[in-house]
Amino acid sequence: MSEPPGATVTLPEVPATTEPPKALTAQRVQPLRRPGRWIATAVVLVLVAQFAHGLVTNPFYQWDRWSYWFLRPTILDGLLITLEVAAYSAVLGLVGGILLALARLSKSPVLRAVSWTYVWAFRSIPLIVVLIFLYNFSALYKTLSVGIPFGPAFFSFDESKLATDMVVAVVGLSLNEAAYAAEVVRGGILSVDQGQHEAAAALGLPKGYQFRRIVFPQALRSIIPNYVNQLIGLIKGTSLVFYVSLLDLFGSAQTMGSTYPGDIVPLLLVVTVWYLILTSVVSVIQFYVERYYARGATRSLPPTPLQKLRTGLTDLRARIRREAAV
Repeated sequence: MSEPPGATVTLPEVPATTEPPKALTAQRVQPLRRPGRWIATAVVLVLVAQFAHGLVTNPFYQWDRWSYWFLRPTILDGLLITLEVAAYSAVLGLVGGILLALARLSKSPVLRAVSWTYVWAFRSIPLIVVLIFLYNFSALYKTLSVGIPFGPAFFSFDESKLATDMVVAVVGLSLNEAAYAAEVVRGGILSVDQGQHEAAAALGLPKGYQFRRIVFPQALRSIIPNYVNQLIGLIKGTSLVFYVSLLDLFGSAQTMGSTYPGDIVPLLLVVTVWYLILTSVVSVIQFYVERYYARGATRSLPPTPLQKLRTGLTDLRARIRREAAV
């Protein structure tokens, strides 16, 4: 029998349930099995364990002598010289690289040609050759003067008195570093979008202001990772100043190895550990500098190592709870 128009129809109540069917509850999504990954992980762990075991148990390394030499005043004095040479050369090399990069991007054909020739020459000549050549520079030019070409000199000085071992090392490393830094800086400047240059020019900003406040800060995001690689290479390259009679970290260890032939391996390990410490510190500084200049370029800043550790521990606890609940 049909209901009259406007009548209310009452449907039978269906009991509501919040629990899913047992068939769906028992099912779990199983991750894809990757046996190759587990096999590779096991092989790598075995190799690492064997290397660590040999490093600790092999008497040839003489770790007792390593601990004796690690903080000796001779080694620390050489380490200080290494830091001084690397610091001076890094600053001068970066300044020279910026000037060379700007010259390479200049509209002047003379500046472009000189910059290109400089970079080509110093990237082609080995660093050890540059250092030895500068060390014997006084044999070619005993007196250096500044004045009018082919005319009178305003003042002159004795090159042999000015070119100490430290000066030769810093100048040689700086000249070599500037050639590589120039290409790093030039690449960073070219990576900035052309629209940034056009917008700055449309606002009528001076060229110098455009470079300092708009172009260069954006270029640093590309410059920093590449230049830090150069800086790490510079720190290791300071070991060559031993050949110009400057006793840096490597030179001090080499001298002590000549005096104590039985301690050559421990001394080399001392140098290795100190270089690892120096490059690790530079890498940590690089991470935080990159993170600072990443503001505004990424939606979220990359997590710090401490944040990664906390996130990993949180995920591990959550995974353990899920496994226990099943």
